[in-house]
Amino acid sequence: MISLRVRDRHNQQSLFNVLGSMFTAVIFCGINNSSSAIPYVSMERTVLYRERFSGMYASWAYALAQVTIEFPYLFAQSLAFVCITYPMIGYYWSPSKVFCYFYTFLCTLMYFTYLGMLLVAVTPSFPVAAILQSAFYTIFNLFAGFLIPKPKIPNWWIWLYYLTPTSWSLNAMLSSQYGDVKTEISVFGEAKSVEAFIRDYFGYHHDLLPLTFGILTLYPILLASLFALCISKLNFQKR
Repeated sequence: MISLRVRDRHNQQSLFNVLGSMFTAVIFCGINNSSSAIPYVSMERTVLYRERFSGMYASWAYALAQVTIEFPYLFAQSLAFVCITYPMIGYYWSPSKVFCYFYTFLCTLMYFTYLGMLLVAVTPSFPVAAILQSAFYTIFNLFAGFLIPKPKIPNWWIWLYYLTPTSWSLNAMLSSQYGDVKTEISVFGEAKSVEAFIRDYFGYHHDLLPLTFGILTLYPILLASLFALCISKLNFQKR
């Protein structure tokens, strides 16, 4: 078995293993958070309808509280995950790389959680939201850039790759860790630097990291804003 540790990185398979661990963490933890949020938000929406009808508080106040209360939990979850997996996998012990890894994972959990909340806001019931989420999970899985790297995606589907948030998560994780590594490794029988391999095979550019992190920041904000808008405008209450 090829180790994921930095000192044992010697060919393209080692980097495939690293990206595989990142992909598994993003998909598994993200789907778990999103699926867990749906039933609770669905039950709390019934309370919102009652309290809003009584004039107790506005919908935007509920949405703001719902979005804000998730952040401490997601922050603690991300911190625990990084503290466990970072030394276990053996990434670079650089303050900037540790922060990039943590920030990327935090944004990932946030947009998955807010996606689950948004699905509840735009659907009439929990079963419908649960069915709809599977379509998003399939897209997030297929167009993340792991099963099919970005350069190999057909041109008529590349727009979906750019719209998929998990593709930006994997981009940020792998680029921040290895996108500036000049060490040469064996890539399908020829010597190539880690930086060049990541750029050519996955289409990840280390110099575009600021843009990647900026887009990762926008996803949670966008989904949280849509949740607040939909929860205030849509009413599925049955009298």
